[in-house]
Amino acid sequence: MAADIKLLKLIFFATYKMIKKMNKNIREKFESREKKFMSPFGCLSSESMGREKEESPCPIRTAFQRDRDRIVYSYAFRQLKHKTQVFLSPFGDQYRTRLTHTLEVAQIARTIARAMRLNEDLAEAIALGHDLGHTPFGHSGEAVLKEVYSSDFSHHKQGLRVVEFLEKNGEGLNLTHEVRDGIVKHSKGFGEIMPDDPEEIPFTMEGKIVRIADIIAYLNHDIDDAIRCNVITMDQIPEVCQKTLGMTHSDRATTMVRDLVYSSISNDNEINLKMSSEVFSAMTTLREFLYENVYRSKQVHKEFEKSKKILSELYYHLLGNSESMQKELSILELSGCYHNHTKQPVSRVVCDVIASMTDRYALNLYSEVFFPSSPV
Repeated sequence: MAADIKLLKLIFFATYKMIKKMNKNIREKFESREKKFMSPFGCLSSESMGREKEESPCPIRTAFQRDRDRIVYSYAFRQLKHKTQVFLSPFGDQYRTRLTHTLEVAQIARTIARAMRLNEDLAEAIALGHDLGHTPFGHSGEAVLKEVYSSDFSHHKQGLRVVEFLEKNGEGLNLTHEVRDGIVKHSKGFGEIMPDDPEEIPFTMEGKIVRIADIIAYLNHDIDDAIRCNVITMDQIPEVCQKTLGMTHSDRATTMVRDLVYSSISNDNEINLKMSSEVFSAMTTLREFLYENVYRSKQVHKEFEKSKKILSELYYHLLGNSESMQKELSILELSGCYHNHTKQPVSRVVCDVIASMTDRYALNLYSEVFFPSSPV
């Protein structure tokens, strides 16, 4: 009996070692699969340009899968759930926030990348990280920090600062070069979707896809939110947009994604990201319509100015009040963010603190600092 048990143990451990050996590097299997499936225009995980600080590769996840996970578990990513997209989220839970926008961009980017046989994981990682540097109250927060801190401030540069310097007690997330490049070059504002200057365009096809996915996402969900809060009505949307793109969120997104995919892949399997002239013209018209009738509308502009006042006054308060500033830094440090602030100019630190705030946190802090308190 003892001999049988010993034999069974030997067989078990021999089998276990064999299975472990066969599966000890799952990552390499994924990388091998990418080489067989992906288009030559995609960015292979195994050929990443690497990280600023070298790390041993993960036996399970590819480099870009690792980046995606690091972004999802970051402090800045969690903050997105309470940051404004267009309409102030504290007063309308049904409206999109930066987090829901980010998830929609990631879904669209993955769909396009999959259809074009590009690297889905890279596209997803860039999409999930593209708005990490966004301020509270959307672009009004960005406008304030341009005015009070530096005209060079932008949410995409702040996003790069977040992943390189602020997260993980000042160590940063140590993301791959491809993901960092996609984050800092995703933004276009009202500028060209794909500018002529190569310095402004991501060097990976996946990064370029995120730029377009970002537009497809916000054009569609911002229409929904604008109609919901009575800034515009459905019949105001230009007729050419409704006829060409569709009447619903689903129809418009599907039309844009399909048109991009089919127009970008030529017969010889080359990829040149573009849309048909008809769909691109309708999308451009819709974009112009939203800027004129939603983003610059009286209703949105009024809230824009209120939020600018809040953040501007908080900035100067923290700049001149070391006790309040230390309290805010202590909160960030407890969250694993911003450890080495003592080596930075005070104005830079205050800018980082303001940019990291959520809408409701900024509102609560403003009330605490500037509103009279009730007697005890």
